[in-house]
Amino acid sequence: MALDRTAPNSLGLPKPPAETRVVVAMSGGVDSSVVAAMLKEEGYDVVGVTLQLYDHGAALARKGACCAGQDIHDARRVAEAMGFPHYVLDYENMFREAVIEEFADAYLAGATPVPCIRCNERVKFKDLLGTARDLDADCMATGHYIRRLEGPGGPELHAAADPNRDQSYFLFSTTPEQLSFLRFPLGHLASKAETRALAARYGLSVADKPDSQDICFVPNGNYASVIEKLRPGAADPGEIVDMQGRVLGTHRGVIHYTIGQRRGLGIGGLEDPLYVVRLDTGTRRVVVGPKEALSTRTVPVREINWLGDGRFESRAERPVSVRIRSTRPPRPAIVRPLSATTAEVELLDPEEGVSPGQACVFYETGGSRILGGGWIWRGA
Repeated sequence: MALDRTAPNSLGLPKPPAETRVVVAMSGGVDSSVVAAMLKEEGYDVVGVTLQLYDHGAALARKGACCAGQDIHDARRVAEAMGFPHYVLDYENMFREAVIEEFADAYLAGATPVPCIRCNERVKFKDLLGTARDLDADCMATGHYIRRLEGPGGPELHAAADPNRDQSYFLFSTTPEQLSFLRFPLGHLASKAETRALAARYGLSVADKPDSQDICFVPNGNYASVIEKLRPGAADPGEIVDMQGRVLGTHRGVIHYTIGQRRGLGIGGLEDPLYVVRLDTGTRRVVVGPKEALSTRTVPVREINWLGDGRFESRAERPVSVRIRSTRPPRPAIVRPLSATTAEVELLDPEEGVSPGQACVFYETGGSRILGGGWIWRGA
């Protein structure tokens, strides 16, 4: 019986796996390694690519961060074991300009940035995706836990089957054009245990490798030390004041504080606990107040990437679920478009600790589809 060459393969492309080239973005961790091994076993023409995002020598000593020297070595070992080519691309300058510099400036402006989103948006799904096209790839696959499903209007982005692993918060800025080229083979798995079981079945050396925890260029989670190095003088001391402007103490640099923070303020002896409610970078003041002062109902959002049906600005408002932090579940809200890329989001139940610089991601009410999202740009 003749092979139907127009029938879609497991990646939804109309040709046999052997004639389908897939570039796999390999971080050196278990997730992307399993993707590469899985596709190779299915007979695809796999090409592994790992990005060197900062100084290789410094990276070798870092533990618990992605894209470090050991991770490059691990990705190469997987490629050798499975028998497909592997390339390391030096994206250090691009990563610094597109991600690290903005990260430092955002913190200096009193925001709480999410550099992993910018990395996906500006490096992995832009420049790396372009490199994949240059390699004559038919698509690019990653180890992200998210699902790409075909809808009536084309590819849709949906939350992962495992809510504990879902990475949709970090991928909301994926454009429709990028989505047409991307594939996420792990999004349907029920748990990380399934991924590790697959790694063991393929005999991968990374099967038991721990998950990365830190932002790759922030060793030990010490944001302030990185920002001080990038922006000398960023840790200049200033005043801690209450909401009426009364001085309660001094601080060791605005970059050491985040909205909603309670511990480590160094202003003990007060009857009621106080929280950081605002960072005034112009006067180098940390403003503190009671917990209720953190409650926010209206969230201004900009740089919106819309993945839903129709034009974003074509409706006055729409009910959605929104996630304003990666660690919080989606909450009911109403989105009111102000333009094609700006909106006002009304939270039906107020949230605490909403911070400029965080993402606000829109989800279909009662469903798994990601409708897009944007960036919280000032306190409400």
